Amino acid sequence: MKQTWDAAAFMNRLTAHRMIASIKEPKQIEAALALKHQLSGVFLLTGHIGVIKGYVDLFRKHDLPVFLHLEKIGGLSVDTYGLEYIANAIRPTGIITTKTNVVKTVKRMGLITVQRFFLVDSEGLDNIAKSLNQIEPDIVELMPARIPEMIQRVRTFTNLPIITGGLLSDAAQSLECLRYGASAVSSSRTELWREPLQRRFTEVS
Repeated sequence: MKQTWDAAAFMNRLTAHRMIASIKEPKQIEAALALKHQLSGVFLLTGHIGVIKGYVDLFRKHDLPVFLHLEKIGGLSVDTYGLEYIANAIRPTGIITTKTNVVKTVKRMGLITVQRFFLVDSEGLDNIAKSLNQIEPDIVELMPARIPEMIQRVRTFTNLPIITGGLLSDAAQSLECLRYGASAVSSSRTELWREPLQRRFTEVS
């Protein structure tokens, strides 16, 4: 029987593998499926409304949690009707968004919510705190990953799981993010997907 990826089950998988495959082009799908036993899941950042259900169905068939980045998928509407279509017809494990109002709506629909934040200056920390005071997603994603000390700062005002990604080039940088408190990292670099990240983190901890 296929695993039902509710929030608790996905969190267990997240900490078991520590690596999210960010898919920016369709040719990466095959690589993600080949490495599915060492990935926590996939973030889909490619496609459009005509093909995205096929992509999601493929990952569901292989029992790999799949999240749609709503601002990266062409033709998807983020009004209530569009989000209901995503939840009921496309049926991903969850969604990724930068929009607090979308998180609020999607949480009522039974999908796991990942809210993405960009840290470009200290004001970004205040914006994260204010946003999380309005509505908490299931997971926070911080971009970019190359300022790992900011993970610690965010940890001071939330206990939510944190995924971080962006500008990662090797496994040592990924491990540094985990040491600073990230639950997992996300990357579009296929070579990083092959790293047994949780095992290496355990060895150096």
